[in-house]
Amino acid sequence: MITIIDYGMGNLRSVQKGFERVGLSAKVSADPRDVEKAERLVLPGVGAFRDCMANLRAGGFVEPIRAHVTAGRPFLGICLGLQLLFTQSEEFGHHQGLDLIAGKVVRFPADLRAGGETLKVPHMGWNQIAIRRPAPIFRGIEDGSAVYFVHSYYVVPDDPAVIAAETDYGRPFCAAVWQDNVIATQFHPEKSQQVGLKILENFGKM
Repeated sequence: MITIIDYGMGNLRSVQKGFERVGLSAKVSADPRDVEKAERLVLPGVGAFRDCMANLRAGGFVEPIRAHVTAGRPFLGICLGLQLLFTQSEEFGHHQGLDLIAGKVVRFPADLRAGGETLKVPHMGWNQIAIRRPAPIFRGIEDGSAVYFVHSYYVVPDDPAVIAAETDYGRPFCAAVWQDNVIATQFHPEKSQQVGLKILENFGKM
């Protein structure tokens, strides 16, 4: 069973429907006891880093998430769920994250440019991924596949070796990480059509 953490922020039902479309059972839960016994765990997220971390703490999810990762069970973070894995974020000040992956979350600069034109922030829409490491979720996914992004901040890992995929938006940035049993994407697999569904299916088979 795949458990999707309901901490009050995230596209929970769309993620659940994505798993169901590829024949996988997934449930949304706001009970930290379900997180403790989950076979596979998904942390989606939209909104502000600070508020999401506050909700995770208030809901009693922080230690169960850490225990799940330490136990070596598969974990998938999506969008803000990727950023929350890192040490800290500079969104609206400096805020501590789960610190499961060393690094920080930073904002795209206001003067971001490509081809002589200023790029809009947030980075929103379809963009291609360059696969840097053969993470399990990328089995059967072609390098250069297009996926869907919506974000103003991106992660900068202390160790570049954890980067599984990159995308270019005025500059290269980390689009996915892979560290042992932890995989997370800055893009939204549940909004990325067939490529995204394949990624969700691959996670369900980890």
